[in-house]
Amino acid sequence: MASSTLDNAGHEAPLTLEQPAPKVLSFWDQSAFWANLGVSLFAFSGAYTVLAPNAQGTAQISIAAGILATIIGTVLGGLMLGAAAVPGARTGKPAMVLLRGLFGAKLSYLPTVLNVAQLIGWGTFELIVIGDAAAELFHGGPHWLYVVAAGVLTTVLTIWPLGSVRVLRRFVTVGVVIALIWFYVQFLRSGLPDLLADPGPRGDGPFGVDWNLFWIATDAALAVSISWVPVAADYTRHARSSRSAFGAASVAYAVTQIIAYVLGLFALALTTADSGPYTPFLQVSLGALFFFVFVLREADQSFANVYSTAVSIQNLAPRVDRRALSIGLGTLITLLALRLDMADYFGFLGLIGSVFVPLLGVLVADFFLRANGVWNTAHDAPSRWGMIVAWLVGLTVYQLVNPGDAGQWTDFWIRVQGIVHFTKQAWMSASLLSFGAAVLVAWLVGRVTTLRKPA
Repeated sequence: MASSTLDNAGHEAPLTLEQPAPKVLSFWDQSAFWANLGVSLFAFSGAYTVLAPNAQGTAQISIAAGILATIIGTVLGGLMLGAAAVPGARTGKPAMVLLRGLFGAKLSYLPTVLNVAQLIGWGTFELIVIGDAAAELFHGGPHWLYVVAAGVLTTVLTIWPLGSVRVLRRFVTVGVVIALIWFYVQFLRSGLPDLLADPGPRGDGPFGVDWNLFWIATDAALAVSISWVPVAADYTRHARSSRSAFGAASVAYAVTQIIAYVLGLFALALTTADSGPYTPFLQVSLGALFFFVFVLREADQSFANVYSTAVSIQNLAPRVDRRALSIGLGTLITLLALRLDMADYFGFLGLIGSVFVPLLGVLVADFFLRANGVWNTAHDAPSRWGMIVAWLVGLTVYQLVNPGDAGQWTDFWIRVQGIVHFTKQAWMSASLLSFGAAVLVAWLVGRVTTLRKPA
């Protein structure tokens, strides 16, 4: 048993929380990993989310304004992702175990359950989008087969996560870079600049935009980055240094997400009413070949979601083998992907942002400003209700500014807006304000707690 544990520590991620996390990922390993996560088929099929679509799916800001919103939202989200990466590198603990230090062991179960739910949702969406893209690439065929094949590949990658990260660096990243360059060149040669000069829905120039909608669009771009915040430490706990973890997560991810989303908006500008979201990619010279690279590579997104789901569950059941969890979760998201669709994607992003942006704010305030990186992450760490309050304050601020489009949940917050007589102003960003509110309240709670401790 001791030999098996030693071998595992030297080459792969531990099977349970009781085994040590090997520090084997270099800066370039991590950069390739995050860069690949930044390039997603979601960026192509879901680029419309940064155009602040209304309930009918019609864009309400221009593509040029959407590009600006993408850049601002992604840069901010990248910095937040980098901040979330550091605690994992410093402590060697996965993300949900770190929350034992923030909220206490038992209270950490709440965000853990929410994280498991959102990761299962993301994993399911990834398989759906792979199936849709493959169907368009191969001009139809058995959609269910594409989904099942993607689910099997996802599960295999998840069983050997660190090996998968190294494979991404050595083989996949180069192909992705070449494919991105190819499509940029082809789109720019197609008369795209004229399309980008379109005056937009308001008719007053490319950047003629209702700034209330602009910040909603920015929050949509930021929410995609934020979706990785609650899992960042699952990978950076294997980083060789906290500096490399921050740099790789913040820079590599932000750069490639901006590139991918802008390319997605370019494709959207070239899309006609009767074409699919990927048609512009397939119509250019050698488009099918290079688009196949994106379809095949998308499995790293679902792999990351399934692996982090398994590690998150281990916060609840530390001795369960992550391989068994991976197989079960891979099967679950495959079955869900065969039954669901993408209709609720935009509302899903809003809910993710409202939950995890303020959670990161609380973490930043307590880990960096109060505890200086020293936390109690034991299985019996005491409950810290004050930090839960800080988190809920941040979530409330987010929902008041941007209640999103999530059915009865949105209806509730609209009623709350009326009760407190709150009216959103054009300068307000739900992400930034909720993050700031969570940081402030968490810092104040930490200061009060520190002052009350006996000397």
